Amino acid sequence: MRRDVDYVVNGDEVVIVDEFTGRLMAGRRYSDGLHQAIEAKEEIEVQNESMTLATITFQNYFRMYRKLGGMTGTAKTEEEEFKKIYGLEVLQVPTNKPNQRVDMPDVVYKSENGKFNAVVAEIVERHKKNQPVLVGTVSIENSERVSEMLKRKGVRHQVLNAKHHESEAEIISHAGQPGTVTIATNMAGRGTDIVLGEGVTDLGGLHIIGTERHESRRIDNQLRGRAGRQGDPGSTQFYLSLGDELMKRFGADNVLNMMDRLGFEEDQPIESRMITRAVESAQKRVEGNNFDIRKVVLQYDDVMNQQREIIYKQRREILESDNIKDVVTEMIQPVIDRVVRAHCSDDIPENWELQEVADYVNSKLLDEGALTRDDLWGKEVEEIVEYIFDRVMQKYSEREERLGSELVREFEKVIVLRSVDSKWMDHIDAMDQLRQGIHLRAYGGTDPLREYQFEGFEMFNAMTASIQEEVATYIMKAHIETNQERQSVVEEDKISTNAEPVEKRPVHVEAAIGRNDPCPCGSGKKYKNCHGQNA
Repeated sequence: MRRDVDYVVNGDEVVIVDEFTGRLMAGRRYSDGLHQAIEAKEEIEVQNESMTLATITFQNYFRMYRKLGGMTGTAKTEEEEFKKIYGLEVLQVPTNKPNQRVDMPDVVYKSENGKFNAVVAEIVERHKKNQPVLVGTVSIENSERVSEMLKRKGVRHQVLNAKHHESEAEIISHAGQPGTVTIATNMAGRGTDIVLGEGVTDLGGLHIIGTERHESRRIDNQLRGRAGRQGDPGSTQFYLSLGDELMKRFGADNVLNMMDRLGFEEDQPIESRMITRAVESAQKRVEGNNFDIRKVVLQYDDVMNQQREIIYKQRREILESDNIKDVVTEMIQPVIDRVVRAHCSDDIPENWELQEVADYVNSKLLDEGALTRDDLWGKEVEEIVEYIFDRVMQKYSEREERLGSELVREFEKVIVLRSVDSKWMDHIDAMDQLRQGIHLRAYGGTDPLREYQFEGFEMFNAMTASIQEEVATYIMKAHIETNQERQSVVEEDKISTNAEPVEKRPVHVEAAIGRNDPCPCGSGKKYKNCHGQNA
C-alpha cells in the first residue's frame, strides 16, 4: 500500500483513494487489520478494528432493483459483462455532431524519466502556442511529479487530484481557456463539457496527454473523451514507458530487448500503431481476467445472498411485528429437540443420557433442579421433547404473568434482534475466512465453489441453531429488573388523560449464571466452586 497512490493521510486519518476515479472514499476502511497497519506505518493513532455489519457485492445490490438501465459514453468495451451479469444489451448512440478529435498513436520510452521529460517538453511546446492542455495521471503521486517538473520550467498550471478536489468544478470550467495547463487524476470532470475559450478552435482545440495506460480501456476512453466534445476539435496522445504497470505485466521485456539492440536512448521514443494495438490487446486480456474474477466473486456472493435474504426477511418480520411470542416459542422447540436427540440417539433406551438432558435443560431453560432424570425415564424421544417443552412453556407463562405482557414483548424483541445481529456479524466474518482459503480445495480434486456452498450451508444452519439457543436461554433465564419509577408513571398515565407521554426507560438484563458455568472472574473454575459457593 503506497501513500498518495492507494491512500492519503488527511490530518490524523488514513483515507482510501478509489483506484478508478482517484476520488477519496471517506468513511471507508480496509478490513482484517490492514487499515490499522497503515495507521501504524504513518505513525498516527491506530483506531479500533471495525466489524462488518452487512456485506453485498455491487452486482447483487443492483439486481435488487426491479428495473435496470443507464447511460455512459464508455459502456461498449464492457458489453459482455453487462450482458452476462445483468442481461442488459448495450446500444451505441451516434454522437450529436461528427467527432473531429484526433487520437494519435502511443509513444513508448525506455524509462519513466524519459517519459515524464517528454511529457513536460510537449506541455511546454503547446503552452507556448497558447493551446490548452489537460494531463491525465493514474495516481496522485504522478500528478504531483509532473507538477514539480512544470514549476521548474516556469509553466503555470492547476492540479486536480483527491487532495485538491474541492475546487474541481472551477478548475475544470477553465481547462479549455487559452494557455491553461491542468494536471488531473482520473477523477477530473468526467462527463463535463469543457468549453473552449476564444481562439482555441484555431489552435487545434484541447490537447489531452495520458501519462500511462490504465488496465481498463474504459478509463482511457473517459480521459480521451474530455476533448473533442460536441463537434469541437481536439487531440489525444498517451505517453508510456516500459516501467509502467501494464507494460511490465505484458511483454515489456521483448520491447526493451529490441530497444537495447537498436541502441535506443532513454529519451528516444517508439511511436507506432503496432505498439498501440499491442497495449490495447494487453488491456483486453486484463479486462477479461478482471471480469472472470468478478464473475467468481459473484458466484460466491450468490451463496451469501440466499442466506442474506433469509436473515433480512426474518429481521424485517421481527421489526414490523408488535408481538413475536410465536417466533420465540418456535425457536425454543428446536433447541429442546436437538439436545434430546443428541443424547438419545442409541437404539437401547437404557443407554440414553437422560441426566445430561436434564442438566442442560435446567441450566439453559428451567430452574436448577427443576427437571430430573426420573421425570424423563420410560418416555419415547418425542414424548420427552413434548414433556420438556410443556414444562418450559409453563414457566414462560408464569414469567409473563408476573412481569406483564408489555414488558415481556419488549424484552423478546430486544433479545431476538440483538442475537440475530451479533450472530450474523460473526457469520459474515466466518464465511469470509472460509472464502479466503477455499481455493486450496482444488488441489484435492474438488470444486471450491461446491465446497463453499456445502460448508456455507452447514455454517448457516449452525448459526441458526446458535441464535435459537441464545434467544431461548435469555428469554427463560435472564433476570428482568422492572423499573419501579416507570411503573408508577404508567399508573399515573392511566389515571390522568392529560399526562405527558411516558418515556420508555431501558430494561436492565442480567443473564443468570449456571452453577456449572465457568466463573466470570476468569479463574477457570466452575461458578459453584468459586464465587458461587456463597450464592
